[in-house]
Amino acid sequence: MAVSIKNLPDQELFYGHKACQGCGGAIVARLALKVLGERTCIVLPASCISSVTTIYPQMSFLVNSLTSSFPATGAVLSGMAAACKAQGLKDVTVLGFAGDGGTIDIGLQALSGAVERGDDFIYICYDNEAYMNTGVQRSGLTPYGAWTTTTPTNNNAVGEKKFKKNLFEIMMAHRIPYCATASVAYPNDLLNKLAKAKEIQGPKVLHVQAPCPTGWGHGPEKTVEIGKLAVRTGLWYLAEYENGQVTINTNPKEFKPVKDYFSKQKRFRHLTEEDFRIIEEHRDTEWKILRNYLGKDE
Repeated sequence: MAVSIKNLPDQELFYGHKACQGCGGAIVARLALKVLGERTCIVLPASCISSVTTIYPQMSFLVNSLTSSFPATGAVLSGMAAACKAQGLKDVTVLGFAGDGGTIDIGLQALSGAVERGDDFIYICYDNEAYMNTGVQRSGLTPYGAWTTTTPTNNNAVGEKKFKKNLFEIMMAHRIPYCATASVAYPNDLLNKLAKAKEIQGPKVLHVQAPCPTGWGHGPEKTVEIGKLAVRTGLWYLAEYENGQVTINTNPKEFKPVKDYFSKQKRFRHLTEEDFRIIEEHRDTEWKILRNYLGKDE
């Protein structure tokens, strides 16, 4: 039976955290543990999620968790996976849970080494598109045009001048057993990808868009709405890579205007019609590349 919001267990393995209201990362953590269960060991780097869940004496994860140094998530996952193997523990899920900066920038080398070794773990990157825990500095996954404290928008500056790195394609290039993109706004898609990853041996990586009301400048009640707009405008896609094949889970024939997405976030309020044109051109190029993996450009 497919996993869905309607048939999740009542047991809560993540609650009592101190994250901001509407935090996308907290939503991902709660849903992940609903699927993966209490036989899970988590590695958390320095990040929003470690800061709001491990404030002694209160611990928000009701499973084993370890906070590692910022760049070491992949290396610690390898150690945990090796320890489980040495002890003959076959029913334990080793889970890494890191933000975008701790994944695509400072933690990329360790993650690359871990997946290259073929260690058995699940790695979730909850992507809130900046270093939110330390004050909203840009990361390699900050989108073009976004305001952050290190990509200001005063004096007609555009904000972030580079487009996001593509973690999905980076992991595909490692030829790992499974990687996928997901969104907190499409929970059933996320849940089923987690359930699939749990059953696959070897390294699995999920890149999940997790809107951040604080850093993005939107109301906490808008997290899911904005996540849906990211997909419907084509600025975020839902896809999987498994057994050397790419599957697109949502393949819109027509995109909503990107302005619909940007207008709801303060970090983009400075953008112009010319910026929207540049962003739409880049979006169309990214989709062309993605569809080419299917063997067709349509």
